[in-house]
Amino acid sequence: MTTAKTITPPKVTDKKMLIGGKWVDSVSGKTFETINPATGDTICRVAEGDRADMDLAVEAARRALESKPWATMSAAERGRVLYKLADLIEANLDELAALETLDNGKTISDSISLDLPGTVAVYRYYAGWADKIHGKTIPVNGPFTAHTRHEPVGVVGQIIPWNFPLEMQAWKWAPALACGCTVILKPAEQTPLTALRVAELAMEAGFPDGVVNVIPGYGPTAGAAIASHYGIDKVAFTGSTEVGKLIMKAAAETNLKRVTLELGGKSPNIIFADADIEAAARFAYDALFFNMGQCCCAGSRLFVEEPVYEQVMNIVTRRAKEQVIGDPFDQATTQGPQVSEEQFNTILGYIEAGRKEGARCVTGGSKLDRAGYFIEPTVFDNVTDDMTIARKEIFGPVLSVMKFSDVDEAIQRGNKTMYGLAAALWTRDINKANRVAAGLKAGTVWINCYDVVDPAVPFGGFKMSGMGRELGEYALTNYTEVKAVITALGR
Repeated sequence: MTTAKTITPPKVTDKKMLIGGKWVDSVSGKTFETINPATGDTICRVAEGDRADMDLAVEAARRALESKPWATMSAAERGRVLYKLADLIEANLDELAALETLDNGKTISDSISLDLPGTVAVYRYYAGWADKIHGKTIPVNGPFTAHTRHEPVGVVGQIIPWNFPLEMQAWKWAPALACGCTVILKPAEQTPLTALRVAELAMEAGFPDGVVNVIPGYGPTAGAAIASHYGIDKVAFTGSTEVGKLIMKAAAETNLKRVTLELGGKSPNIIFADADIEAAARFAYDALFFNMGQCCCAGSRLFVEEPVYEQVMNIVTRRAKEQVIGDPFDQATTQGPQVSEEQFNTILGYIEAGRKEGARCVTGGSKLDRAGYFIEPTVFDNVTDDMTIARKEIFGPVLSVMKFSDVDEAIQRGNKTMYGLAAALWTRDINKANRVAAGLKAGTVWINCYDVVDPAVPFGGFKMSGMGRELGEYALTNYTEVKAVITALGR
């Protein structure tokens, strides 16, 4: 029997930002605290970026884009550098996992076994794509030949969320760098530490100065500067729908920069009576409570066909009561804290709204009497589609369970949301599965599984869950411009 590796919280010093290959203070000299959500204590102070810092980063990124060695580097060499970055992340897995758990609050077991391997896999996937991004030769009328070129879209501003900092950085950086773009990353102010450490590894891997730049800071300042900057050619954002609207508006009012948005979700998870109920209920629990409920694609609306409703409720409730909530560095812990005090209070507000509007709190519903931002796994039934907890993205450990009676009702109610990021269904009937999958308005539909994400498979949303796709070949289209070249043939 093997013993689980013990990883302890790392000692962290104050952090600067990366601009043009140099670690620098902010122009204003301002810093902000990043907080350990398990204790509420300050981890360190981080340089706080603003418009002036963004101006410098844009200049550095533009120079790198248009001059040697990046502009003339072969596609194969870009791939080699990406492979090197993946290797360095893998070699520093324990350190990065500890930083992720310290800054974000996710359990160390998830950081080690899920987040880090997923991050490495994305960099390696796009490293392999780097020398396979090319255009087509097109037959045309007349004495001409035509072909297309896929050229880098340019300087890319990227804004990532706090729920999966390492993986979201990889989802943004890897396709952009494979395509030959240069990037300016704003990590979430709650979780900047792993982004800054990966930036150090990127310099070690051999990315030229200015190709990657990291500006920590707040959304209304550093984030807004990305969205409104004339020198940025594209913005890629993952976060809330409300902020996505602001980014799209700012991009339109400046230089019509390209925009991709991966936004909120209120995903339906539908269990039919003919499913493997034990497996479906167990996965339904994980679909919501994984990462403390802080997932954009969380299965937060669980629809259960009436004949098996009580059976599913019993399994989900039992699992909620079995969770071990506590220190995320303890290998026995299965649920850590919420990421911040602000998010903690927001979730508690939604729980109170559920009670006031008539939903029944079957289990959980309270904060833990200890330091840090811990909330009990919470399960509601007697939930109706018009309740706040059934409509709003809670982004926390709160599950709404609802009955349905037939296939048409499941599809109709599953789609009764402004979001369309993901959905899932559980049945042994393949005809029913295909009918429901076709009827659900979501960018990803899982059949008899949940949260299966692979670097090769596109991820993104319908409706107000955003536009564009992350991952897979589809993500590459976000980072290139297609140029048509037509040449007259000689006589």
